[in-house]
Amino acid sequence: MFCSQCGAENPDGAKFCSKCGAKLGVHANLSEEATNSEAESSTGLSANVAGLLCYVALWITGIVFIVLEKKSIFVKFHAWQSIMTFGVLTVIQIILSIIGAATFIFSPGWWFVHVLGIIVWVIIGILWIILIIQAGSGKMWKVPWAGDFAEKQISK
Repeated sequence: MFCSQCGAENPDGAKFCSKCGAKLGVHANLSEEATNSEAESSTGLSANVAGLLCYVALWITGIVFIVLEKKSIFVKFHAWQSIMTFGVLTVIQIILSIIGAATFIFSPGWWFVHVLGIIVWVIIGILWIILIIQAGSGKMWKVPWAGDFAEKQISK
């Protein structure tokens, strides 16, 4: 499926363009107000501000907005994406830390695990900045695997 806004190719069944965040043809059943990033969320904030705040404390604020948000699909999307993206990366970081501590004592190759940990931290930082900017500017930019999960959760 191709986006009518930017022409990017998207997987069949996608609800938002993976390049520009525009609604795709499948979204005809969602109300314009629910997906509009300028609309007010049920938290009293504008949807793009609430979407931005979903990422501020990584997955923790995502959970807060999943609990609080009742009407804005835009905010729910960013909350679920925050939970999945940073939740999984946090678990990976914890696992690498545990392995790093164990290999530091028992293995001369401990530095490899620590380098992987640094790479994960860099990925977290870059994604955090990108996602805050995208949500704040009203775009439903998707992290490839987490965005797909978030789209499935908001369509339930």
